[in-house]
Amino acid sequence: MFFHMVLERNMQLHPRSFGLNLRENLVSKLIKDVEGSCSGRHGFVVAITGIESVGKGLVPDGTSSSALVTFPVKYQCLLFRPFRGEILEAFVTLVNRMGFFAEAGPVQIFVSKLLIPDSMEFQAGDMPNYTTSDGSVKIQKECEVRLKIIGTRVDATEIFCVGTINDDFLAVINDPALAA
Repeated sequence: MFFHMVLERNMQLHPRSFGLNLRENLVSKLIKDVEGSCSGRHGFVVAITGIESVGKGLVPDGTSSSALVTFPVKYQCLLFRPFRGEILEAFVTLVNRMGFFAEAGPVQIFVSKLLIPDSMEFQAGDMPNYTTSDGSVKIQKECEVRLKIIGTRVDATEIFCVGTINDDFLAVINDPALAA
């Protein structure tokens, strides 16, 4: 789920940012560009925790006055990447006849109606939900569920997951409608 890794990135900086605080300018640009981004290979970058090294700047060939200088930067970061079989707590964002969508941090998870217990039935209306026959448990928008990841699809810049709540100890954790 969470990993602490050392990654490298080539950062480009305009010469007007040079000076006594060159390193600080590079670090702030790195944080702006990298934190919150997703790499299909590594996962979501949650936070940069340290800078290991900043290499020497490389000036590109040519005589352009607006040429950017490239600096190789090696940094430590905290990554989030879900795996198959992992148990997560997520907030439900959308409920429909096909199932529901939930979010666990930056990851969107789809739970099909086939992966919801048979004891729960879809109820249409103003607030669509999946409800048990006695009405004691509801899965609706903004409730919190514990689910299990059964599949992932990784793109270059996103990670999508499919989950289930049809297993032991997986269910609604917190329902704001029942708390009121």
